[in-house]
Amino acid sequence: MANEEDDPIIQEIDVFLARSLLEKLYLFQYPIRPASMTYDDVTHLSAKIKPKQQKVELEMAIDTLNPNYCRSKGEQIALNVDGTCTDETSTYSSKLMDKQTFCSSQAASNVSRYAAAVYKKGELHLTPLHGILQLRPSFTYLDKADAKHREREAANEGGDSSQDEAEDDVKQITVRFSRPETEQARQRRVQSYEFLQKRQAEEHWVHLHYYGLKDSRSEHERQYLFSQGHGLAENTELIKSPSEYLMMLMPPSTEEENDKPVAPSNVLSMAQLRTLPLADQIKILMKNVKVMPFANLMSLLGSGTDSTAVLRCIQQVAMLVQGNWVVKSDVLYPKDTSSPHSGVPAEVLCRGRDFVMWKFTQGRWVVRKEVAAVTKLCPEDVKDFLEHMSVARINKGWEFMLPYDEDFVKKHPDIVQRQHMLWMGIQAKLEKVYNLLKEHLTPKKQEAQSAHPLLVSGEQRVNMAKAKVKQNYGQLEKELQKQKAEMKSSDTSAKMDVSNIRIKEEPVSDEEPMDTSAYEGMNNGIVNGLHAEEDSTDSINGHLPGGCIDRVAQELKAFVSSTFKKQFVLTLSELKRLFNLHLASLPPGHTLFSGISDKMLQDMVLDTGCKQILVPFPPQTAASPDELKVYALWEAGDTYDQHRQVLLEIFSKNYRVRRNVIQSQLSQECGEDLNKQEVDRVLKDCCVSYGGMWYLKGTVQS
Repeated sequence: MANEEDDPIIQEIDVFLARSLLEKLYLFQYPIRPASMTYDDVTHLSAKIKPKQQKVELEMAIDTLNPNYCRSKGEQIALNVDGTCTDETSTYSSKLMDKQTFCSSQAASNVSRYAAAVYKKGELHLTPLHGILQLRPSFTYLDKADAKHREREAANEGGDSSQDEAEDDVKQITVRFSRPETEQARQRRVQSYEFLQKRQAEEHWVHLHYYGLKDSRSEHERQYLFSQGHGLAENTELIKSPSEYLMMLMPPSTEEENDKPVAPSNVLSMAQLRTLPLADQIKILMKNVKVMPFANLMSLLGSGTDSTAVLRCIQQVAMLVQGNWVVKSDVLYPKDTSSPHSGVPAEVLCRGRDFVMWKFTQGRWVVRKEVAAVTKLCPEDVKDFLEHMSVARINKGWEFMLPYDEDFVKKHPDIVQRQHMLWMGIQAKLEKVYNLLKEHLTPKKQEAQSAHPLLVSGEQRVNMAKAKVKQNYGQLEKELQKQKAEMKSSDTSAKMDVSNIRIKEEPVSDEEPMDTSAYEGMNNGIVNGLHAEEDSTDSINGHLPGGCIDRVAQELKAFVSSTFKKQFVLTLSELKRLFNLHLASLPPGHTLFSGISDKMLQDMVLDTGCKQILVPFPPQTAASPDELKVYALWEAGDTYDQHRQVLLEIFSKNYRVRRNVIQSQLSQECGEDLNKQEVDRVLKDCCVSYGGMWYLKGTVQS
């Protein structure tokens, strides 16, 4: 007791468990670096991985201009490995050992006791590690040198031998048939070292994209190290009520459990359900119900349940569709499972069901044939997807089973915005997997969906007309009062409430306007607060003041300028992704939420001094139209402007280029011999390396 009093507690730190990078976070242990290599600003030439073996191979550049680098040794090693000739198969194209390869090995078989910790604002956020890999130098280039040495010796011996010695005598060959392999012999063969080495060699390498420490993608991924609670605990495993804590200290005896009636394995009473942690309660409910409004979920969880904790947990197992929560596909189809109808793996089923959920974020109706044509799944699987969240209507299709929950959308705009960003990411993945066409991405008109006749009684029509008149009368009266107030205060006439108008500039070409509204897909065809019909522009009788438009242009120009000064080269697709991330960080009601189209964004890029680089993509490229548009900052105001312009001219004629070609072209055009550090600086600003070749940022087709 005396020791405890002498050592008082001076601070208590809240600990949070972040699960966003669960089973994705690895710790790399680099060896003690040589003086000629610094990991802080090292250039990663390439990276690849074998996922099943958790084996990584990194290729890093060596600073050959460092005074500690022995140039004669580097030239000798390059000569031994590649010989005197240099071609595309050469390991060291610069005739100098200017790179080093590192291979990984597992440092520990059980890493469940290890986690990565981030301390911020008095909070400690922990993320469990999925693996710890130690990187060691690889000396495969020595094996290549030995192989070439043996080839040269064999060639010399073959040349010295005479023609008579080269002729082989005719020999008798005995053919033998192997016996059938027994089970014990097969097990010994499978467990042998040669068999394991062969299996490991059969797994193909998967090339990776490396993002630097200061890259925007790295900064975005680092945010996942923090729990998604904004100061609240993300996981309810760390939060226990007094009754739950008492139950953990004094669990019920086995005799009491045996006395309880045995229920089916798939049945759980509400009393038993409420003994589980909150996260498990929500997961079980959503897995059984599949679609539920938030108000119904709160009523099932019982009185006294914190709505903030429920919102935090529901986002882990469900997605927001039309203001209602729909259980995630990976909850219904866990990993390593398959379809009971067709045997299709769970990954394919999850993609198909995500497509159906995404279609319902675009409108109330989905056609079964369209889903089957896009997903290429069997009719039974598609029917299961639709029955989870919709109801079949004769001669019309499948309608989402619940009405749009406007109350939840109005009360929780931050949740709606976050879910909208998640749906944009899912849409981008679906576009690449299914090669979605323009008609799949554009919500269908309500008139087209309701073209089939529907039998409605006379009494129902009268009631519907009365309800519609009451609703329209209230809205028209409010608009009339606002118009009178505006006409008194300003000479500018406005026939509708301008405070709720969002700027919507129609693109000149056939391109789709870029979505920046937090509520798209939730309002059944409403874009930027207005109906996205063909004649929707006729209903816009008001306009925003010129000062508001100027503020939107200033904010957009500031974002574009700062982004290109950091990135230098961006595709339109990547620029739109960064812009959406920027919108997510802005407070509600910001001027940029007025709706920015693709044309406005591209015009602003050109106005800020950027140019479009016409990269000659391969004819069979699978890139989307937004990925084919590449923009680059032409003048940044530093000493490397001329070098970057020469580099961009090179890529306007070539899709991919080798480093030695780039270096020679830079030296020729700039009239000076550039050292390796200057070339690395220019390449780092504009390019990425993949498979030994250099590409402009965002143009790599894996």
